[in-house]
Amino acid sequence: MEPGQRRDQAGAGRLELTGRDQGKGTALLKLINAGLGRTGTTSLQVALERLGFGPCYHMFDIVGSQERLAQWEKIVCDGQSPDWPEVFDGYTSAVDGPPAIYYRQIVEAFPETKVVLTVRDAERWYQSTYETLYQFVANGQAPPPGSPPARLRRVVNTMVWDGLFDGRFADKDYAIEVYHNRNQEIVNTVHPDKLLVFDVKQGWEPLCAFLGVDVPAEDFPHANDTENMQQVIKRVASGTGPVSAG
Repeated sequence: MEPGQRRDQAGAGRLELTGRDQGKGTALLKLINAGLGRTGTTSLQVALERLGFGPCYHMFDIVGSQERLAQWEKIVCDGQSPDWPEVFDGYTSAVDGPPAIYYRQIVEAFPETKVVLTVRDAERWYQSTYETLYQFVANGQAPPPGSPPARLRRVVNTMVWDGLFDGRFADKDYAIEVYHNRNQEIVNTVHPDKLLVFDVKQGWEPLCAFLGVDVPAEDFPHANDTENMQQVIKRVASGTGPVSAG
């Protein structure tokens, strides 16, 4: 299925490390993004919040909060059954990281939620991921045991590098095969009326049509390029961008 198509048709900002404290309330997720990191997830986050689908939960909300990091340690590493309304309390949408990996369970918990699958040319996705996210674990500099970076690294390893990619992400052909197979699985799994396959290069129109909202006058956001993300990864890995107490 081509980006921008609904399944029923064919089947500038910079990233911040600090977490956002959301008020306690009922979690009513209206949308999740099932696309992997480096497919435009941060740009989508900015766009969703501009369209009124915020606050939007992002992987770096976990980086910015000990409480949220502890939640995902229990879910990912300890195998505890999550209370999804509690996990997403105060949020209207969710993108990137754990929400993408756990999209099936989240859709079951919030059956009315819509799903956006962000996609990108597979070769470019792999290169960008290898040069940014993968360096968090591939640079050979393990953070001190028990430190927030070490805890985050354990979650990401268990969930993504050793989980989704079976410890073989460095094998480019294998990783790209996993990427394609996973995207197809999502297309085959999510209800046709609730899925949009979306390349952020397409801009506002497909997303706004899917959500039933007006197209903004400003350009579609393009956030978190490779250079910026490399700096973010270095800060997180070194502990100079620590998980906060929030």
